[in-house]
Amino acid sequence: MSKQVVPVMCCSPLTGAPLSAAEAAELAGVFKAIADPVRLRLLSLIASHAGGEACVCDLTGAFALTGPTISHHLKVLREARLIDGERRGTWIYYRVRPELLAQLSAVLVHDVPAAVRADVPLSAEAAT
Repeated sequence: MSKQVVPVMCCSPLTGAPLSAAEAAELAGVFKAIADPVRLRLLSLIASHAGGEACVCDLTGAFALTGPTISHHLKVLREARLIDGERRGTWIYYRVRPELLAQLSAVLVHDVPAAVRADVPLSAEAAT
C-alpha cells in the first residue's frame, strides 16, 4: 500500500487563525509542564493505565526517582490542569483530563494539511 502525498503550496498557512495572547499564555504553561521528559512520561503512563487512572504507587516503580520527586512532577501536571487527583484512603489516584489534551491536539494539528503531518518518527527528524 503506498501513501499519496498531497502537494502543499510553499506559502499556504498551517493554521486557520493565530492564537490570541491569552490563549498563547495559557497554553504555554501547559506545554512547559509537559516539556519535562519525566512529566511527559508520567502523563503517558497515567493515560495508558488500565481504567484510565493510576495510583502514585503504580507510577513510582517506573522511575529511578524518589517519591517526593514524583509527587512534585505530579503537582506540576495538576497545576497545569493536565491531570486530576482523587484521594482514596492513603493514596491519590490520578487521571488525565481528556478535554485539555484535545485542546492541545487541536492547537498542534488544526487545519494542518495532510502532507505536512508526515508519519516520520521524531528521532528520524532529529537526525536530519
